[in-house]
Amino acid sequence: MTTATETPTAPATAKKSRARRKIVKGEVVELSGKQLDAFGRELDAVRQRMLEDRGERDANYIRRTIRVQRGLEAGGRGLLWFGWLPPAWFGGTAALSLSKILDNMEIGHNVMHGQFEWMNDPKLSSKGFEWDTACPGDQWRHSHNYMHHTHTNIVGKDRDIGYGILRMSEDQPWRPYYLGNPLWAALLALFFEYGVALHDLEVERIAAGETTLKEKRSLLNGIWRKVRRQAVKDYVLFPALSGPGFLFTLAGNATANVTRNLWAFTIIFCGHFPDGTQEFSEEESAEETRGEWYFRQVLGSANLEGGKLFHILSGNLSHQIEHHLFPDLPANRYAEISVEVRQICERYGIPYNSGPLGKQFSSVVRKICRLALPDRRSGEVPDSA
Repeated sequence: MTTATETPTAPATAKKSRARRKIVKGEVVELSGKQLDAFGRELDAVRQRMLEDRGERDANYIRRTIRVQRGLEAGGRGLLWFGWLPPAWFGGTAALSLSKILDNMEIGHNVMHGQFEWMNDPKLSSKGFEWDTACPGDQWRHSHNYMHHTHTNIVGKDRDIGYGILRMSEDQPWRPYYLGNPLWAALLALFFEYGVALHDLEVERIAAGETTLKEKRSLLNGIWRKVRRQAVKDYVLFPALSGPGFLFTLAGNATANVTRNLWAFTIIFCGHFPDGTQEFSEEESAEETRGEWYFRQVLGSANLEGGKLFHILSGNLSHQIEHHLFPDLPANRYAEISVEVRQICERYGIPYNSGPLGKQFSSVVRKICRLALPDRRSGEVPDSA
C-alpha cells in the first residue's frame, strides 16, 4: 500500500484493461483494453530506461541548481541591505524572487517527490526535506504526493481540483458561492503558499459541518509553527538585520513571496486546467490497470512550451504530462522523455495537450470565469442547497 510519504506510480496489476472512451474538444478518444495494455507497456519501458540511466548527470544537476539558488538568495538579501537605493532594491528583490521560485519549484517540489532518493544523500531525502514556503513538508507530501498523484483529476477525490474553494469542473455542483470564482482565484494566486498550507484543513468540510477545527488541531498546530517561522524570517529577522533599511527589506521580501506565489499558481493551474484537460469519476477510475492509470494521467494534464530557462523555473512542471506519468523520475529528464511520450500518444490517438504559456493561461482564466456561472449544459440553475 502506498503511504503518505511515497510518490505513487502506475498500479502493478495483472488484470486486463477495459475499453476507455473520452470526448476531448468534440473528438472521441476510444481505446480497447488491448490497446491500453500495450500503451501501458510502452510507457513502462520508457520509465525503466530512465531509472537505469540515472546517475552523475542528474546528481550534478540538482546540486548545481541548489548552489545557484543559494547564491541568488545570499546575493538578493545582501542587496536588500542597501534597499534605499532603487537599483539595489530591484536587483535584490529580483534575485530573491528567483531564489524562492527555484527553491519551491525545481528543488523542493522535486526532492520531496523522491526523485533523488537513489543518491542516498540525507540532504536530498524526500522524508526530511523542508522548503522555504508556508506549507509544512510532511503535510505537502500527503496532500500532493499521495492524494493528488494517486487520484489525479478524479472529481470528489482529488482536492487539487479547485483547492476546496474554486469550481474548476462542470461535475462540481454549482452554488451561488461560485459567482466569486474569479475573485477567489485571484486571492488564491496572491496567497498561494497559504492556500497550499491550508489544503489538508478541508475548509469546505468544516463549513459543511462534516468535521471541526478541534479535530484538525494537530494539523493547525503544524501549519502555525511553519507559518510563524516563515513570517519571522522574512518579515522580522532579515528586515531587522537591515537596520535603517527595515522597510525596504520588508517590502522586498513580501514582493519576492508574492512573485513566487503568482508564478507557482500560474504554472500549476496551466498544467491541470486549460482547455482539453479531462476530469474523471470515481466509478470510471476504480480498480485501474497500469494502462488505464497512464491514460488518465495524460488526459488530465497539459504541457507548456518554452525555452530551457523557462522549464527550469517551472520546476519542469511545464512538462506536466510527463510529471504525472513519472513523478519519481528526475524532472530534468522530462524534456527528453516528452519526445517519446508524445510519439507514443500519437500512435494510440491520445491527445497530447501542449501550448505556450499565454494560450494555456488564457484558457484557464476563461474556465474560471465560465464555471462561476450555472451549468449551461442543462439550461437550468442546479440545486444550490
